[in-house]
Amino acid sequence: MPIKLAIAGIGNCASSLVQGIHYYSNSDNGTRGLQHPQIGPYRVDDLQVVAAFDIDTRKVNRPLEEALFAAPNNTKRFVASIPKTGVTVQMGPILDGVPDHMKEYPLHQRFDAASLPPVDLASVLRDSGAQILVNYMPVGSQRATEAYAQACLDTGVSLVNCVPCFIVSDEQWAGQFRAKNIPCIGDDIKAQVGATITHRTLARLFNDRGVTIDATYQLNTGGNTDFLNMLNRQRLSSKKISKTEAVQSQLDVPLDPDQIHIGPSDYVPFQKDQKVCFLRIEGSGFGGVPMNLELRLAVEDSPNSAGVVVDAIRCCQLARDAGMGGPLEEASAWCMKHPPRQMIDSQAKLALEEFIVGAVAKTKSSSKLRA
Repeated sequence: MPIKLAIAGIGNCASSLVQGIHYYSNSDNGTRGLQHPQIGPYRVDDLQVVAAFDIDTRKVNRPLEEALFAAPNNTKRFVASIPKTGVTVQMGPILDGVPDHMKEYPLHQRFDAASLPPVDLASVLRDSGAQILVNYMPVGSQRATEAYAQACLDTGVSLVNCVPCFIVSDEQWAGQFRAKNIPCIGDDIKAQVGATITHRTLARLFNDRGVTIDATYQLNTGGNTDFLNMLNRQRLSSKKISKTEAVQSQLDVPLDPDQIHIGPSDYVPFQKDQKVCFLRIEGSGFGGVPMNLELRLAVEDSPNSAGVVVDAIRCCQLARDAGMGGPLEEASAWCMKHPPRQMIDSQAKLALEEFIVGAVAKTKSSSKLRA
């Protein structure tokens, strides 16, 4: 059975996700690059996009398979072509999704908002048969994210919130999903091996080996619309909270706020979808003797996140099958930077595996009772 998806925001991340669905449908490609080739009964190629939303003139009213590669998208293309999906990208609500400063940049680098009325999100979700909505709104788009979250609540569709606009980790919103028994996962997707997960892992290594971290920073550069959007520092408050808490949560004693800095550094157009992280950790070891670590990490940003999104989606569907609702804490802790409950990554991985086994068992038990 397919997992029917709606995607809000047809940018680089959506492009990588949909390319990945088709990449893994080809058995010749094997399962290289996947954390979980199968979760319960579901493989990556069981994902099916049935609805898509965007606000850009180059994407709205175009077939999804074309919109995924339209400007300003600039991520790596790793499948030759995507078959016709039968999905047309529809106009979503703009709200706070397009920052004013983007108008100062060339058209091929920025959003170009269409002058069209938004569709009724709830109606589209119902008519499409979508089971899960994947939210890829730009950083700082709290009102737009809330509009999609409300549409999920109105229709019983699950939410996988990949952005640092807090929904699943906000008790007011979480309570509404819990009350309606709608499973959700969020907030702010981790990458497979990205800046934050690397920083978390190294911070925990220092902590576990008895080296006191005195100060640390993480500076990132990139050339996609995410980095262009984040040049407006007023849109970054939730992003900084998300990334900083993700690292602080790995320490037994959190750092003084003045001793930790995590955030984007600059927009570098020629990098396109490649993200470069510069990371430094200063510590004190045995005898108070100082040491420091410096690291440079370069990754293609959007495929790096898609490798985790495919797991979050399948976990969400497992919960739906099992009749579970509300925030899925185990999947969120493993997949997201700002989950409802932070865990050490080794514990989160174990909790996720236990969740998968439990959800599958619950579904089988329910099926036997119905039979």
